[in-house]
Amino acid sequence: MKNSKRSKFWTRRQLLQTGGAAGLGAALLPSLQAADARANHPNIIWIMADDLGYADTSFTGQRGFTTANIDRIAREGLFLRQSYANSAVCSATRTGLITGRYQYRLPVGLEEPVGTGSEKVGLEPEHPTLPSLLREQGYRTSLVGKWHLGLSNRYGPLHSGYENFYGVPFGAADYFRHRKSDDVGRAGQLFDGSEPSDDKGYLTELFSKRAVREIDALKTDRRPLLLSLHYTAPHWPWEGPEDEAVAATLGNNLQHRDGGNLATFKRMVLAMDRGIGEVLAALERTGNARNTIVVFTSDNGGERFSDTWPFIGLKGELLEGGLRVPLFVRWPARIAAGQRSEQVNITMDWMPTLLAAAGTQPRADYPSDGINLLPMITGGAGIQPRRLFWRYKAATQLALRDGDWKYLKIRGNEYLFNLTADERERANLARREAERLSTMKEQWAAWNATMLPYPESSVAYGNVAADRY
Repeated sequence: MKNSKRSKFWTRRQLLQTGGAAGLGAALLPSLQAADARANHPNIIWIMADDLGYADTSFTGQRGFTTANIDRIAREGLFLRQSYANSAVCSATRTGLITGRYQYRLPVGLEEPVGTGSEKVGLEPEHPTLPSLLREQGYRTSLVGKWHLGLSNRYGPLHSGYENFYGVPFGAADYFRHRKSDDVGRAGQLFDGSEPSDDKGYLTELFSKRAVREIDALKTDRRPLLLSLHYTAPHWPWEGPEDEAVAATLGNNLQHRDGGNLATFKRMVLAMDRGIGEVLAALERTGNARNTIVVFTSDNGGERFSDTWPFIGLKGELLEGGLRVPLFVRWPARIAAGQRSEQVNITMDWMPTLLAAAGTQPRADYPSDGINLLPMITGGAGIQPRRLFWRYKAATQLALRDGDWKYLKIRGNEYLFNLTADERERANLARREAERLSTMKEQWAAWNATMLPYPESSVAYGNVAADRY
């Protein structure tokens, strides 16, 4: 960053020495820190959809409806076409995002996903996180939406670096009743801070409204803002803004496997898109659009009603459709509009990248497995080769992407694909490229030996269909 040398906060001692009056220096310190932070550190808004497929935005191929506001982020910024989720399921990817590390290093990341019975598993509060490290840099840190990294009070977002929380702690909640079901207590209930909220309304719209409020607070709170806007949309239950009557019929069957359709899915995505439009408008209205990094993406591939074209596979699969996600980043101060990049990246890269934008880095005792993408996304460096690893408990899946090549194993069946020539993963080159396959298998085994093993009790979401590979 150009201003990294100037972005370091003065210590109290330095301020007093230069100010000449101890009482005055101490009184001015908070406001001077805030002014320095806003001048040198961008606001960061990370917008994450839930179970949105690669082609579920009109910018990436959706033909059934137009996501005008999401598309605006892409048009006014950078489209990273080869973007991957850390996992094919939600809570594992969220572990990678907030820690910047392979989720398999942490017990919470081995849950695929964290379930209602996993109240003894969560993100340990002592682990440094994106919000905790930015908070040390003077940021106001807020999570609006889905947490899903631990259900008990010990593992809440307020213990892992967020100053403010408005959302649901579990993986899904009814869009109108704001609960997982009637028999799990507070697990799926809407919270405001550490207390249950009685707010009424459609969950997506409530999250958008609170996000706008967080942005409006920039007018009076001079600290830079990290806003994690983690929508539950378009995750089931299948309820659009007009479907409150549907919610009353579901009981505890929130997955709604006997309902939903493309029309409902469309309404759910468009409600999120409208909210994102309100967020962008708030940035303009408060004068913060230019020096705010806005990232839009999904936590994993889509499911059921999603479009993952041109890829095959869905959520719960290590095929490209379960891992490839739309990702757009807008930062007018540093990124020119209308850019596109083939830089391979993964969710955990964004922790060191956003920290670098704020003039800091991950802690040395918790090194990131991701890379700092800032030189690539701001145009200062070329594409960097990547080697990315995955594993997934359901159907005993594993994968390695190394350059153009991908090794994939599902239920004992092995595949080797050249993604440059065949990103649809249809031509298995395992026999033709036997030596390459052998090398990649050895690389995956060496990497896996450095990760935690799955405990027998870990949750595994299965979604593997034989006709997709």
